[in-house]
Amino acid sequence: MADKTLIEVAYATPAKQLIVECSVAQGTPAREAVRQSGIEEHFPEIDAGSCELGVFGKAIAADYELQDGDRIEIYRPLIADPKEVRRQRAAQGLKMKKGGGAVNPE
Repeated sequence: MADKTLIEVAYATPAKQLIVECSVAQGTPAREAVRQSGIEEHFPEIDAGSCELGVFGKAIAADYELQDGDRIEIYRPLIADPKEVRRQRAAQGLKMKKGGGAVNPE
């Protein structure tokens, strides 16, 4: 099985997640492996031609050459720009709490 690479393709929405295990030819680019996995059948909103991809939490290029055991993650687009959200909070005079703990007024 030296000419095959075993990988996983993962995608999640707030309501559903799926990890598909598959075997692809060595040298298969990441984007092509997503297409071959068939995950688009479960999530029709995925655009395999343009979606952002990563391997174990690190962004990769579409032509990244897969290694045996890699997990390709398909990233959904952000619904809000984090920088813009911070600007809006600052404009409203709100401050984000560091560490998530309660602030004791003195």
